[in-house]
Amino acid sequence: MRAMTMIQHIRFVSILGCLLLGTATARAQGAADVVVLHGRIFTENPEEPWAQAVAIRDSKIEAVGTDAEISRYQGVQTKILDAEGHLVLPGFEDAHVHFLGGSEALQEVELDKAQTVAEIQKQVKDFADAHPDKKVIRGWGWMYPVFGKVALPNKEILDAVVPDRPVILTSYDWHTTWANSKALEMAGITKSTPNPRNGIIVRDPRTGNPTGTLKEDAGALVMKLVPPESREEQIQDILAGIKLMNSFGITRVDSAGGDAPHIDLFAEIRKRHELTLRFYFALICEPPTVTPAFIAQAEAIRAKYHDEWLSGGAIKFFADGVIEAHTAAMLAPYTDDPSTSGHLKWEPANYKRGVAELDQRHFQIFTHAIGDRAIRMALDGYEAAQAANQREDARDRIEHIEDPDPADIPRFGVLGVIASMQPLHAYPNDDVLDVWARNVGPIRAQHAWPWRDLVTTGASLAFGSDWPVVTPDPWQGIQTLLTRETLEGTPAGGWDPKEKVGLEMAIYGYTLGAARAGFFDKTEGSIQAGKWADMIVLSQDLFKIPPIQIHNTKVLYTMVGGKIVYQSPEAR
Repeated sequence: MRAMTMIQHIRFVSILGCLLLGTATARAQGAADVVVLHGRIFTENPEEPWAQAVAIRDSKIEAVGTDAEISRYQGVQTKILDAEGHLVLPGFEDAHVHFLGGSEALQEVELDKAQTVAEIQKQVKDFADAHPDKKVIRGWGWMYPVFGKVALPNKEILDAVVPDRPVILTSYDWHTTWANSKALEMAGITKSTPNPRNGIIVRDPRTGNPTGTLKEDAGALVMKLVPPESREEQIQDILAGIKLMNSFGITRVDSAGGDAPHIDLFAEIRKRHELTLRFYFALICEPPTVTPAFIAQAEAIRAKYHDEWLSGGAIKFFADGVIEAHTAAMLAPYTDDPSTSGHLKWEPANYKRGVAELDQRHFQIFTHAIGDRAIRMALDGYEAAQAANQREDARDRIEHIEDPDPADIPRFGVLGVIASMQPLHAYPNDDVLDVWARNVGPIRAQHAWPWRDLVTTGASLAFGSDWPVVTPDPWQGIQTLLTRETLEGTPAGGWDPKEKVGLEMAIYGYTLGAARAGFFDKTEGSIQAGKWADMIVLSQDLFKIPPIQIHNTKVLYTMVGGKIVYQSPEAR
C-alpha cells in the first residue's frame, strides 16, 4: 500500500475525528432509539414550526432539528425512519368518538352510502341472508333525506325484506332508531305504549300505531333485543376499531360517552400489550339529577385510570337531541314544524346544580348541545359554576354546537369553553341542505357550524368525528373545514363560506387543539422535545396541494410512543 500524502493524512484524521466526535456526542447525549430523517415536519410548535428530523428515546421526543443535528443522536442500535421528504405531522387526535359502538358497528350493515329505499332494502336482505344465525339484524347509517319530505322511515319497508326476525337500524347520527314489525312486537311496543323519558315513539296520525321510528331514548325499547356480545368478542371489536383509527393517523381519541363503563376491556387490551391508541373517557350522567352513586362511580374511574394510555376524569351531559329529528332544543319553533321547538333533556336548574357540583370536584364537563337553547343552557351552567367555584382553567366543553345564537358565540372565548366540533357534520350533502337547513330555516342556517366566528371571538377549537356517526377519516374533515363543499365541489364556493378556516387552524384542531381539550397539551399535540413521540407521515403535502385534493391523503406511517403501529402498503 502506498503511503498517504500529507493532505490525505490530514483529511483522514479530520474525517475520523468527526466520526469519533459524533459517537462521543451520541454517547454523551444518549443514543436515540429511533430517528426520523429527511422529513418536512410541521411541528405545531410556534417557536420552531418546521424541521427535518426527530430523535426519539424512551417513547418521547428527545430532539427536533435538521438532519445534521439529529444524525448526532444515531447509535449502533438506533432505528432509522426515512420520511423521504414527506409531510410529517403530530399524531391526530379525534376529540369525540363513541368507540365501542363504532367498533361493534364495523360488524353490522353499513347504510351510510345508500341513497334510495331500494338500496337499503337490498343491503338489509343480503346481510340477513348471509347471516342466518343472527337473531337480530343490526345496522346503522341511514340518512334522513332517503325518505323524502317526511325524512323518517316506516316499518313496512323492512317488513317487505325481513319479516321473521327483528331488524333494528340506527340513523347516521345515532339519535333515531328504525325497527320492523317483528322488533316492535318482541319489544312489546304498541299504540298504548307510553313515550319513555326523553324519547318519542312516532305514531301513525290516523291509527295511533307505532310507525317503526323511535326518536332519542325510545330506541332503547328495541335495543334490549340485541344479544350481548361476549367479553372476547367485544375486545376483538375494539381491536378492529383501534386498527382503523391508527390507519387514519389517529393516536388518541376522546370517548364522549358509552365506553367508560367498559374501560376494563381497554385495560385488558393494554395488559395484552396490544393497545396502540390513547383514550380519554367521559362518563355519561343521566337526568334528572347528579346522584351520589354516580359521583362515586366517576371518582372510582378517575382514581384507577389516569395515565398516558387510559384516563378518566370527564363527565358527559346530553342537553338535547338533533335538528333533523326536531329533538334539538331551539329558542324558537322549527321553521318546518312550528308545533315544536325540541326539548331539553335536563331541567335547567338541575343541570346547573349538577355542573357546579362536578366542577367543584374538578371533573371536566362535556355537554352535547346542538340547538341554540341547549347551547345557551350549557354556557349558563358553566358560567354559574365558574362564579361559584372560582376554579381556574376548567376547560369545560360543548360538543357539536351546530346552531348557536349569534349572541352566545363570543361567550366561548370569554368563559374559556372549548368548542368541540365535528367538521363532517357540516358536510353540505342532501341531509344538511335539504333536511337540517329546512328545519331551522334560512335565518338560523346562517349561523350553522360557525368555526371561524368562534375562532375570531377567542374560542379554542377541537375537532373530531363523532364516530360512528361519520367516518373517523380526518382528511375528509380537513377538506370540509377549508371548502365547506362536497367532494364533488358543491355548492360552488362553499356553503356559508365565511365560516371556512385555514389549513393551519384545521391541523391545530386535530392536534394541539384536541390535546388541549383533554388537558394533554403538555405531553401531546405537537412535535417538540419532552412530548410523547406520536407522529404521522403522509402521502401528500397538504400545504402544496389544492384543498379539493386533501381527501385523497393517505397515512404512510403512524407512530405512537416512538413505535410504528401502522404502515401503509404504499410505504413498503
